[in-house]
Amino acid sequence: MKIPHLLLSFRRANRLVSFLACTLAGIVSLPGVSTGEGMVRIQLAPAQQTTLSSEIAANVLKLPFKEGDSFRQGELLVEFDCSLLQAQLQKAQATAEAARETLKVSERLAELNSISSLEVDQARAKVKETDAEVSAMQVTVSKCTMKAPFSGRVAKLQVDRFQYVSPGKPLMDLLDTSRLEVRMIVPSRWLSWLRTKGRFTVHIEELGKSYEARVVRIGARIDPLSQTVPVMGEIVGHHDELVTGMSGTASFAKGQR
Repeated sequence: MKIPHLLLSFRRANRLVSFLACTLAGIVSLPGVSTGEGMVRIQLAPAQQTTLSSEIAANVLKLPFKEGDSFRQGELLVEFDCSLLQAQLQKAQATAEAARETLKVSERLAELNSISSLEVDQARAKVKETDAEVSAMQVTVSKCTMKAPFSGRVAKLQVDRFQYVSPGKPLMDLLDTSRLEVRMIVPSRWLSWLRTKGRFTVHIEELGKSYEARVVRIGARIDPLSQTVPVMGEIVGHHDELVTGMSGTASFAKGQR
């Protein structure tokens, strides 16, 4: 191979190395990884969240809350039209009552030696069967209303009033906004000084304000590729202006390290 060709190949190899180096540098500077000594990107996330789904097939009768509305734990979120299920429960209760009366008569007849013990046992079994049907229907009817498992806000409604839904149909997304978590990914070398309950400062970009926060949990596993570990914190005090999804930076001062 001629010398010019060797120089050309060498230059191409240098350009490739430079490109890879820039790419890796871009990866290291992704949000969540350290942006400076003692500083990382953060995002606010709800302490808990869930999606309510229907457990029965019925029409939606009531939806008291709309997207963005706040609710308290135990408040009614969804009510279904359960007229048919209520009627089926009443039928099951009547059948169970008739079975109990039949058992009483059978036991009286057995005392008079008018029927066999087998017939009495069958009457008792019928009572157990009908009682079980009543219990099953009561559980089903209890699904006709859905109450808030915690206090928070409606993030998204996925159904409308009077809409027919089937079992498993998602109804609404709920967020617990009473306590927001500060989620971040920090270099694993920080574990030499990072501790739970350690204080730091969070700057929220959307508001242009800073808040005092503390570490509440440190991840149990280090990512071997990026040499980082997830850390969760919480902002001290309650601040109504903070909303899930806000982002910013967390700063750990030297005194806190």
